[in-house]
Order: sequence, then C-alpha cells, then structure tokens
Amino acid sequence: MIQLKFSFQDKTRVNLIELSTLVIALISISFAPIFIRISEIELSANGTVFNRLFIFFLVFGLAQTIKQRFYSPEDISIKLPLTTKNWLLLLSVGIISITSLGLWAISLEYTSVANSMLLNNMTPIFTSIGAWLCFGKRFDTKFILGMILALSGAIFLGLEDLQGANGHLIGDFYALLSAVFLGIYFLIVEQLRNHFSATTILLWRCGVGSILLVPFILFTEAKLFPTSWQTWLAVIGLGIISEGLGQRLLADCLDKFSSSFIAMFLLLEPIVSAMLAWVIFAEALNSTTWMGFVIILTGIYLAQSSNSAVH
Repeated sequence: MIQLKFSFQDKTRVNLIELSTLVIALISISFAPIFIRISEIELSANGTVFNRLFIFFLVFGLAQTIKQRFYSPEDISIKLPLTTKNWLLLLSVGIISITSLGLWAISLEYTSVANSMLLNNMTPIFTSIGAWLCFGKRFDTKFILGMILALSGAIFLGLEDLQGANGHLIGDFYALLSAVFLGIYFLIVEQLRNHFSATTILLWRCGVGSILLVPFILFTEAKLFPTSWQTWLAVIGLGIISEGLGQRLLADCLDKFSSSFIAMFLLLEPIVSAMLAWVIFAEALNSTTWMGFVIILTGIYLAQSSNSAVH
C-alpha cells in the first residue's frame, strides 16, 4: 500500500511538471503577437517570420554545436536507428510550418482577422482526425467532450469578433487550410519526438523555413533585416522567447502529450495574448474574454484527465 501511494504521488508530481512546462510554452508563444505588432511597424509579415526563424537557428544552432563539441554523442538526444522516413519527416517540418504561416498571411488579405482566427482555431479537429486516420489513435468520451467544450469556448470568443465583419469565401478557405497544415505539423513533430530532441526538430524547422523565405522576400520586398533597435528587440524576442522557449518547449511536450491535446491547449493562446496586451498596451478586456477563458479551461481540464491526452 505504501509503495502504491508513493507511485501515485510520483505520477502526480510528473504530471504537474509536464503541465507547468506546457503553460510556460503557452505564455512564451502568446508574446508573439506583441513582438509582431512592434516588428511590423518596420518589417513586412514575411520579413518578421524570417527574422524569427533565422535568429532561433543562429542562436540555438551555435549552442547545439558547442554542446556537441564538449559532450559525447550519446549525450545528444537522437535515438537510433534512423530511417529515410525519419529524415524526410524532419525536412518536411520546415516546409509544412512555412506553408501554414504563408496560408495564414494570405487569408488575412481576403478575409477579416475575426474569420481567420475563428477558422484557424479548428486545428484540434484536423489533428485528431489525422491521428485517427494515419495512426489509428482512439479517443475516449471524456477527451471528445473536453475538445467540444474547448472549441465551443474558442467559437464563443470568435463569434463576438465576427459581428459586423464581412469575410470572403477564398480568405476563409485559406485560413481553414492553414489550420489543416498546422495540424499536420503537430502530428509530424509528435512522431519525430520518438527519435529527435525538440531542439533538433526546431533547428530543422527554422533552417528550412529561413532558406525558403529568403528568395521570396528578396524578390517581393527586398528587406531582410530591421534597422531600428526597437524592431531588433522585437524580432530577437520572437526568436528567443516565442520560438526558442515557446515552440521548443511545445515540441518537447509532444513527447508526453498527444498532438491533439497540444492543439487544444493552444486555444488559450488568444486569451493569454489579450491579457498581455491588457498589461502592456492597456487594451480593454471584456466579460466575453473571461467567459471564453473559463469554458476553454474547463474543456482542457476534462481532456487532460483522459488517457487520450497522453503521447
């Protein structure tokens, strides 16, 4: 009985640590709209994304090189054997993530921000469908109810913003397609975590993404890097905090939680970003935001207690 008690306490402690890591990742990612708002005073959306990816690749690539120089190979988290499929998935991470970001940017040219946000919140549905179709993952009733509740909270928030917004069908299609590719990205990272460390996966994501963006920016905008110190601080924040801390910890959590649960947890991102904007820019928060927060959080709590939330 004593041994069982200690095992339960150890499991609870581990779950709290993993959830705390996920919360830190969420807060770090939620800083992204703040940094993007400052960066896009000078840079374009594509230029901002390029600097975000390039700074992460530069800083964490150097750190990884130093780590490999002073530590033995077995200390670097790569699990053998590796197949051609593993390397192709690693290469596709950058392509899929940049495709998702590109579709998101295009959608904002044809439809409202409210429409785009609402449709992009459908990511948990596509992640769950993908996990079921490709990997045969089963979801119990508790997880499905939690997902429905969390999505209802996200839709509840989006419907208020939709009042008076005139969206266009082509823009809505691009936003929905962006959610599909984001769901695919989570599924790929979940599989890659069986063989690669979170840092290695993010280095490939940022390296491949940066290379793909360079010719596009040079041909269309001709400005890669910022000139003012405020913009430099913003893109450094994106690279170190949002990408380096947020996305890296998120990839790390995909070794413990399922991609469907991670996608659902990220429904809290707009709310956390709104709270940060309230603190930094003194933007008002209304009762609808708090109500949506409670509904989403309740759904996440319900889903987290399900076995389907586990990787």
